[in-house]
Amino acid sequence: MDTIVIGAGQSGLAAARTLRAAGRTPVILEAGPTPTGSWAGYYDSLTLFSPARYSALPGQDFPGDGDHYPTRDEVVAYLQRYADGLDAEIRTGIRVTAVEADGAGGFLVHTAAGETLRTMGVIAASGSFGNPYIPALPGQDGYTGQALHVADYKSPKPYAGQRIVVVGGGNSAVQVAHELAEVAAVTIASRRPLQFFPQIIGGKDAHYWHTTTGFDTLPPHWLARIATGTLVMDTGDYAASIADGRMDRQPMFTALDADQVVWADGTRKHVDTVIYATGYLPHLDYLAPLGALDENGLPLHADGISTTHPGLAYVGLEFQRSFASNTLRGVHRDAEHVAAPLAAYAGGALAAYGL
Repeated sequence: MDTIVIGAGQSGLAAARTLRAAGRTPVILEAGPTPTGSWAGYYDSLTLFSPARYSALPGQDFPGDGDHYPTRDEVVAYLQRYADGLDAEIRTGIRVTAVEADGAGGFLVHTAAGETLRTMGVIAASGSFGNPYIPALPGQDGYTGQALHVADYKSPKPYAGQRIVVVGGGNSAVQVAHELAEVAAVTIASRRPLQFFPQIIGGKDAHYWHTTTGFDTLPPHWLARIATGTLVMDTGDYAASIADGRMDRQPMFTALDADQVVWADGTRKHVDTVIYATGYLPHLDYLAPLGALDENGLPLHADGISTTHPGLAYVGLEFQRSFASNTLRGVHRDAEHVAAPLAAYAGGALAAYGL
């Protein structure tokens, strides 16, 4: 194989499309049963903050009114249609367990089924949903309530009547807390104040301005200069829910003690459930045998091109090259950036073997 793409979510599909345009014949390996990545695993009510017209991959518009906000299931259906129309081989139910160098400039890709595939190029596009991050806190192991990451949250029904703390201050934390507040007493605990950003500005969705001003393509180091808190896209409901007391926002607590959450000033509160909406880390453990990761398990790369192994690249890392790097609307730019040099490397290597 000249190139193996690991993961068939939006990143893997965008990468495969770009490789095909460069004349390569990629094979996509997807651990799940369908070529839709992690989308089917998200909570039931998930709705994109970007309208349909700004939520499509190249070559296929998102169906329906361009101004509507697609649901989780609409995204799943869209990616399935995109995969069906992609001129690339997609193998589902194939979980990659390790990637090693083959000693001749290529790679050996090992799967959970015991198969070993040889390839001259690898694009790691496995996302992060499989590697949820939960911060370590004093007393965490002895907490007697329920604790889960938002990756395991589906709907508010099981939490009716509870006291809940949602940890985190991003879009998912606020969206989940808002819907839980309809059936439970909810506090959002975040390290920094929530910074609400209006969904509609000057009569247009914020993503119109993101794309027309070039904000989507700003390099990541510029973002730290712009944001003074955790940015949350506000539909007009979220800030109002905090203002009128339907949900509460508090600084991050410092410890857990039995069934209580403890704040820095000694305040304690009984909490039935703690939901960590604390993000994800790249799911790349299969690259550890290759030596392509740092001591924290993060990829060693420059704008998605591996700095340790020619022929290895990444697509779909958060802030890989820009604000929109791992989004439906922006991932194709990173795919295009890494595909050309990777295709050239794989093509040259194969030619050397007379293939």
